[in-house]
Amino acid sequence: MRVEERLLKYVSYWTTSDEECRQIPSSERQFELGKVLEQELRDLGLEKVTLTDHCYVYGLLPATKGYADKPAVGFISHMDTAPDFSGKDVKPQIIPDYDGNDVLLKGSGTYLKVSDFPTLKTLKGRTLITTDGTTLLGADDKAGVSEIMTAVEQIITEKIPHGDIWIGFTPDEEVGSGADLFDLDYFKARFAYTVDGDYEGEVAYENFNAASASFEIKGVNVHPGEAKDIMINAALVGCEIASLLPENETPAHTEGREGFYHLTDFSGDIAHAKVNYIVRDHDKATFEKRLDTLRGIEKKMNEKYHADTVKLNIQHSYSNMLEVIEKNEYVVAIAKKAIKNVGLEPVSRPVRGGTDGARLSFMGLPCPNLGTGGYGFHGPFEHISVEGMDTAVSVIKEIVKITAE
Repeated sequence: MRVEERLLKYVSYWTTSDEECRQIPSSERQFELGKVLEQELRDLGLEKVTLTDHCYVYGLLPATKGYADKPAVGFISHMDTAPDFSGKDVKPQIIPDYDGNDVLLKGSGTYLKVSDFPTLKTLKGRTLITTDGTTLLGADDKAGVSEIMTAVEQIITEKIPHGDIWIGFTPDEEVGSGADLFDLDYFKARFAYTVDGDYEGEVAYENFNAASASFEIKGVNVHPGEAKDIMINAALVGCEIASLLPENETPAHTEGREGFYHLTDFSGDIAHAKVNYIVRDHDKATFEKRLDTLRGIEKKMNEKYHADTVKLNIQHSYSNMLEVIEKNEYVVAIAKKAIKNVGLEPVSRPVRGGTDGARLSFMGLPCPNLGTGGYGFHGPFEHISVEGMDTAVSVIKEIVKITAE
């Protein structure tokens, strides 16, 4: 099966994860795709294939005879799609010989614009796959799943010599739980790669340090005619908290290695309000200073009003995998060589996000991230080219060849 055929098949499954649910998987519908992938791995002849009770899919392509002493390598992608936008009833648009201009998304009447996504110019002449504007596409990360499955099939049919190859598909990456129950006692790779990036030829090994932060605010509600020196309007306290953070240190004003505070949602009234942030920074010391800033705001608000008006809860999400990868540079070196072998120059940028690989690296499995060839993730402007996916398949195969040398 061709890689684009797999993608079109997989995106037909609604696998949106649920950020309000604390179970894994956060949505039972992820099992539908998990069952499909489990069967496909069995049909390809892999061993140790399993779909766990928590919706993790594992499989092993055993080493070619005489190659059992080669290091075991793993490839990992996630099955869920982001809850930021609808992933139900995806209707892809397939555009052969794309002309390099703006694309009408026929379901919504909006346009995928070159001015917003300049990389579209580099895709001219290719077969482009987009959404119809009413959903996301799900290439994040069903493109990665498709590329891994296609690479495995080609490794088998082309009889490419290899060591053990472990395959892993996870739930709930988009809500930060994908690595929580990943079984490294079962998945016995020495190192691995997530296939969850964007740019063709990308190998990413530096990501944000990340945390979520929630301010719970208790107000005091009395009749407004008798409120002087009594009322504490929780909603206004929430606004005040937001005003105390640097207005230029938000996602819309930062790039590269610059960190930010991101107000994700704000709800409430006079009696009670909740203000939720995510905090990101590549530099660990600066990241900790950002968290200290939030703690200082909590202290200031409770001194200004009264004790226990504001309660701050901080949850660590993931750390910058660079700390681990620097001690295992060979993993990146293999990927860069593979990318050069397919005719590209490796692209390594600081990732303004995180992957399952960031968590897995700190769990003992060095795990950089490879590009899928997709762009515009998490919304209706998501797109990918068939040729970009073919390149990702080739990179995976080259990594396998190099590992077996």
